[in-house]
Order: sequence, then C-alpha cells, then structure tokens
Amino acid sequence: MKIDVLVAEIGSTTTVVNAFGNLDGESPKFIGQGQAPTTVDQGDVNLGLMDATYDLEEKLGIKELEYDEFLATSSAAGGLKMTVHGLVYDMTAKAAKEAALGAGANIHMVTSGKLRRTDLKEIEKIKPNIILLAGGVDYGERDTALYNAELLAKLNLNVPIIYAGNIQNREEIKLIFEEYGKEDLLKIVDNVYPKIDRLNVEPVRRVIQDVFEEHIIHAPGMERVREIVSGPIVPTPGAVMEASKILKEVIGDLVTIDVGGATTDIHSVTDGSEEIMSILISPEPVAKRTVEGDLGVYVNMKNIVETIGEKNLAKELSLERDELTEHILNFPPIPKSEIEMKLVEILTEKAVIMSIHRHAGGYRHLFGETKKTLAEGKDLTSVKWIIGTGGALTRIPNRVEILKKVAASNKGDKLLPTPEVKILIDNDYIMASLGVLSKYNKESAVKLLKKSLKIEEVEAL
Repeated sequence: MKIDVLVAEIGSTTTVVNAFGNLDGESPKFIGQGQAPTTVDQGDVNLGLMDATYDLEEKLGIKELEYDEFLATSSAAGGLKMTVHGLVYDMTAKAAKEAALGAGANIHMVTSGKLRRTDLKEIEKIKPNIILLAGGVDYGERDTALYNAELLAKLNLNVPIIYAGNIQNREEIKLIFEEYGKEDLLKIVDNVYPKIDRLNVEPVRRVIQDVFEEHIIHAPGMERVREIVSGPIVPTPGAVMEASKILKEVIGDLVTIDVGGATTDIHSVTDGSEEIMSILISPEPVAKRTVEGDLGVYVNMKNIVETIGEKNLAKELSLERDELTEHILNFPPIPKSEIEMKLVEILTEKAVIMSIHRHAGGYRHLFGETKKTLAEGKDLTSVKWIIGTGGALTRIPNRVEILKKVAASNKGDKLLPTPEVKILIDNDYIMASLGVLSKYNKESAVKLLKKSLKIEEVEAL
C-alpha cells in the first residue's frame, strides 16, 4: 500500500492523521484516518500525534507507515494569536480583521485610531504571534498608521508585524523599523482598504499564512512536528477556508460550519444577492470567517450548557441534575457512550445556530418621513450549500437534521440561507487536510472533497 501524503490536523481537542494515495492518478484515494486526543496538557503535542499515527497503522493493519510527504495543520494551544490595529473601525480596522480571520487567525484585540498606553500594555499581555497594522485608504490619511508603527516598533516583542495600510507610508514605515533594528520582522503588503467601500483582503491572508509557517511554533512540542513534516504547517481554520474557496469554484456559493472542541468556525464564500447588495451599508469580503471562541463542545462546553440551562439539558437527556454534572465534569475528548453522543448532539445544535446567527448579517429599518430598509453584515441568502465539518458535526447521527435547522431558525430579520439550501457532510472528516493538499495538487483535492461530501448523490436527489 503506497501512501503519497500524510496530513496531520493537530486540534485543540483531537489530533487526526489522514493518509492519501494515487494522487497523480485519475482516482485519488483517501486511504484511512487515525485519531487520538491532543496532548497539549501533557506538554508535548507529539504524544497525541504518535498515538493518532499508531491508530492509523492499526486500522490499516501495517506495522509502520511509509509515505512520500508529511503535511500538517494546527489549532492547538490557541492557534494563531493576532492583534489588529487600524484607523476607523468600520473601515480599515474591520477590513484588517476580516483578512486575519480568513487566514485562520484568532483575533485577541482590535483597535481603531491612535494606540493608547493601555492598548500597548494589553498587546504585551496578549503576546500575539503576529501584529497587523493598517490605516488610511491609499493617498488618504497617513499620520495615524505612522504614529502606531512607531509605538509598535518600540514594544519589547519579537514578533512579525504586517503593514497593510496607505501605500504612501511604506518607505517611512520601513525607516521606522530599521531605526529599531526590526526591519526583518516587517512585512509590507497591499492595502486591505485601498479605496472607500473596497476590500482587498486576499494579499494579507496569503502573507499571514506564510508568516505563520516561517515564525510560529505554537503548542509545546510543535518544533518537533516541524522537523517531521516536509511541507508547511498552516492554521487549521485557514486550511478549511482554502477548501471552502476551491469548492465554491466547483459547486457555487456555500457556507462551511466547523464545530470543534474549543470553537465553532463559520466560513462563508458567497458574493451575496444583487438585491441585498443594493441596500448593503458597507462592503463584506466574498470569503468571510468568524470564530466563536465561547462555543466549543469540549473545552468550552460549559458555556453552551449555561446558555441552554442545566435544568433544561438534564430534562432533555432524561438525567438527574447530579448525573448531568458528573457527565460534564468527566466528559472525554472523544465521546463513545450513547449518553455522551446525545449530549454532544444537543451542544452541537446550539453551537451551530448561535454561531451562524452571529456570522450572518441582518436588516436595519430607518424611520424618517418614510421607512427605509437597509442591510448590514454578511449576506448568506444566495448560499446553495451548507457544509458540516469538524469532529462533532461529522460524527453525530443527526448532523443533517441539525444543519437543516439553520434556515428554519430565521425569524425574518437575518440574512441566512433559504430553505432551498442543500446539506453536505464532510463524511471522511478531511476538509482541513485537503485545504493544505490543494496547494500542491488542487485537482486531486477537489476530487477527494467531492467524494467525502458525496456531492453526486446529493445532486441526484
């Protein structure tokens, strides 16, 4: 059995290793998957990676894996921490934030205008992996970004800083960082907001992922993973976004919902409808990601339990309150029993509905001489497909029924997908891995995605 590529996905809760073969042939194959709990708490993510590898070997019935390439994604230990600093929140700061999230970052701070001393203290406390500085349309306001660049260069942080603001500031920004001996940490890219009402997020996203690979070793033991892999280590959410973007080219507008142990991520790739576009207050990126750091079904499960209410949850599970408390306190990373699966199912449904409502835009009504309706935020009304991925959504029995409730949850005020939307499941749980693989073999990645999603079967219905 020849394995062309192994892809490890080191998540906050579980570590998965996927094997692929025949990638240069007409029919690429997903060979198998190994899985184990992630071992951040044990001080070395390699332990979980080895366990997942052993699990794959056992499932394939072989003693030692032999492969040509080893790739990896990671969201362990908080993933890619970033702070974002722009000029006006609704313009450059928002554009910079969209670029960072789409690249797979976790945004820990967003500021607009000139940085204050309290902002600088907070940045030092966060210890971001990357700082993104923006500000001013091209040939517009210059002083704020230059002021902020001076303060950021002074900070006692040895982290990459990406400048994606007014093009006129580039040479002066370079001089500032040279004066502080940090020119090697500076990355200059195209403005994320070059003109009023125009976003340009893709160049920044690409550079963020490059910087992630060049500079970032997140979780304990990740430096040893870097020695093993032959390709880049990319942020897992960025890989899911990449897979979503190439799928959009094949099947049309879509939204991917990724429910994990620590977070729930929504990736939408859609231009929206012309009708909504005509009343939209401010521009939105075609590819948008939001991450809900409070909505996870393992690490952050207590947040969802509190939202539902323990009394209501116990009743739905036919448990006494003390029994439910015991299950929550001793909940395993990978649920196995019937009651554990049922609990995950309830938590997943709540995470899905809450996160998609936060991601989607909505209508705003202005009252003057006449009532005027405007739209704000991301328009999902043209989405044809909802894709479910992540450890929870790909494994629970009622995953399709849960995703159908997205459209049904609309009370008329949100720009959610319509009831005509079709549901797809990443049945092999390989979407993130294929996002990485697509950088090397896009054609095979698309074929494997379509197989995992069983697109032909859904289209035939």
